[in-house]
Amino acid sequence: MDPLNNPFAPGAGSPPPALAGRDDILFAAEITLHRIRKGRPEKSLMLLGLRGVGKTVLLNRIGQKAEEIGYSLVKLEAPEGQRLAQYLAPALKGVLVRLSKIEKAKDLASSALGALQGFASAFKISIGEIGLEVVDPHVADSGNLEIDLPGLLTTVGKAAKAADTSVAILVDEVQYLGEEDLRALIVAFHEISQNGLPVVMFGAGLPQVAGLAGDAKSYAERLFDYPPVGPLDNEAAKEAIRQPILDEGAQIGDQALALIVDATSGYPYFLQEWGKHTWRVADDSPIDRHDVETATAEATEALDKSFFRVRFDRLTPREQAYLRAMAELGPGPHRSGEIASLLQRKVESLGPLRSGLIKKGMIWSPSHGDTAFTVPLFDEFMKRELPEWEAPE
Repeated sequence: MDPLNNPFAPGAGSPPPALAGRDDILFAAEITLHRIRKGRPEKSLMLLGLRGVGKTVLLNRIGQKAEEIGYSLVKLEAPEGQRLAQYLAPALKGVLVRLSKIEKAKDLASSALGALQGFASAFKISIGEIGLEVVDPHVADSGNLEIDLPGLLTTVGKAAKAADTSVAILVDEVQYLGEEDLRALIVAFHEISQNGLPVVMFGAGLPQVAGLAGDAKSYAERLFDYPPVGPLDNEAAKEAIRQPILDEGAQIGDQALALIVDATSGYPYFLQEWGKHTWRVADDSPIDRHDVETATAEATEALDKSFFRVRFDRLTPREQAYLRAMAELGPGPHRSGEIASLLQRKVESLGPLRSGLIKKGMIWSPSHGDTAFTVPLFDEFMKRELPEWEAPE
């Protein structure tokens, strides 16, 4: 098949050629956007799921819809080990400068810029020259994020309301927010909700975020909805492969489709990887079972060298042993005691190691005492990577 017409292009956050099986989430997000725009109360959304399920793709699609409706957009990705204030403040500056040019919002935008200036000074952040006269730069400058962030975002919301517009803040990789940052963000949106201000947040992160938010503030569950983003069901997974192929004037057989869905377990990123390699190895249309069988080895090798490898390389030898023990037990989730027993260690002694792997985003706890991979099919990769592994004596 012509490689120039290959419709599949797996990548981090790359939009798939057919966004199948996510209509419910996108519909809920659109309702939220319209309600906030009309001044009606609505919860912010936090999209939760494993790696490779398309959370970033959905977040970007929601951002596009927000801009179409008329929102000002603030897009953030929480980097590991960096404080929220460092990347939020510069992102807010552009929104406030634009609002300051709207006559009826000019005064409130000026106040918000003053708050931003005080916030940046308190947290030693460079936001460059504002170039406008600001009002009262002492609103959000205490140096306590839980006090200052609500104050700052509230002034942003008031300026947006005066301008008859709304602000959507998109935060990817929420699990990398520190506890203090997450707590401050929750407090801020609690205040925004109480004041009926047109600011909404859409976040995306690993499944443990719901628990982290609940630990940070008990009322977080009343501020956010947490729609799960999981693997596609059988029909949606087939559609994600079939439709792009049909759009290119080619066809794929039912047996070939079933093989791809089975090999990928319906995970969107893996579907794109299998689709890409299946198209590449196929000589002509219709794509058949033999093409998929040939492509499976290539797709697996590609994942081992990229998707899985970049995560494996971050692990210490002890962390590798822990995850290899998990893989020996199967896909999971597994009881912490089972893992400890296989490693011939006490559960308590493995606590810091397990916590470190959770912070790295490699595992999570679906329920107390349970441990599961955050990366789909990682158990199979660990067995391929460390095939001769044996439990220690």
